[in-house]
Amino acid sequence: MRRLATLAVWLLLPASAQEDLARRIHAGVLGIDTHIDTVQRVLFEGVDLSRRGDRGHVDFPRLREGGMNAPFFALWVPTYYQGAEAVRRTLEFRDAMQRVLDAHPDQIELALNAADIERITRTGRIAAMLSVEGGHQIADSLGVLRMYHRLGIRSMTLSHFRNNNWADSSTDKPVHNGLTAFGKEVVREMNRLGMIVDISHVADKTFYDALAVTTRPAIASHSSCRAISDVPRNMTDDMIRALARNGGVIGINFGEGFINPKDAEALRKAVQSIGYGEAPAAGKALDDYAARQHRRMAGEALKVAATVEDVAAHIDHVVKIAGIDHVGIGSDFDGITGPPQGLEDVSKMPSLTAALLRKGYREADVRKVLGGNFLRVIREVTR
Repeated sequence: MRRLATLAVWLLLPASAQEDLARRIHAGVLGIDTHIDTVQRVLFEGVDLSRRGDRGHVDFPRLREGGMNAPFFALWVPTYYQGAEAVRRTLEFRDAMQRVLDAHPDQIELALNAADIERITRTGRIAAMLSVEGGHQIADSLGVLRMYHRLGIRSMTLSHFRNNNWADSSTDKPVHNGLTAFGKEVVREMNRLGMIVDISHVADKTFYDALAVTTRPAIASHSSCRAISDVPRNMTDDMIRALARNGGVIGINFGEGFINPKDAEALRKAVQSIGYGEAPAAGKALDDYAARQHRRMAGEALKVAATVEDVAAHIDHVVKIAGIDHVGIGSDFDGITGPPQGLEDVSKMPSLTAALLRKGYREADVRKVLGGNFLRVIREVTR
């Protein structure tokens, strides 16, 4: 009933007043996006994030304009980097992020916990959280995991596009039946350290194994709803409910096929066509291969059916089956080639606030979706 009343009030407003209200609400939120791939552009392209660009989806001016002042910067290393090479590459991405932090302390600061996020954003600066996107990046070593934590990394996805030695991926043929015994050790050690267990990219069995082991809330940093768009990276309704019982949150991915079934087949083909067997084994040749892959992906600009209303529909679906406390934003900006119409980059985020208001969401609920829910998880897990 309250949503209907809110919707009725919204519909009585003229269009200009609706836009003003959406921007006012959005300007006051603490915006948390649990997955952006912008560090890729820093390392491969040398972009200056302090300047507004006309390429990519994220930079400091557009983050401020979009109100997403506490993003998770993913240190993503493809799974064709193996063992020590995966660790080396992770450290190079961490170095690239450090150079950004060192160059612009007046605009951005590393955040390690919820208190840091609140302190940094109160000063008008961006609070940067760091995540590792793929369990292969620890090279089967809890010592490496602990060192990542010491370097300020506070989240890790357990797998990526392909299986690793201890966790099955959603986009590979299962070989472990979920998590191995060592994989369960990884989850327990992440709990002990205060690192967020991220179950985006994992196989369904890996997801349930992780929830059975973790003693702290987990997240799906950049996934959407399989009931709406049937791709394996999305979560079933039962998975979303299980994540909610764990106290966790799903961050809705803005990628075209994740949110609109008309775009889903192209996404499935793109994932399966990613080349791994032809990658060189190590060193500069491997890095050059990765750079070519980045240029190929960055050069694509897909025309998509997906819209901002589709993103709002996924949020609404999670709320209906799991409650308002278990959904947030995990855009995958700078990691997707087809953002939805109306959400072409992070500066357009007020359009999502308007879409939620059109569905009858109250201001308090919008604040939860745009950051409050993930802030709760960060507060409960990190230290």
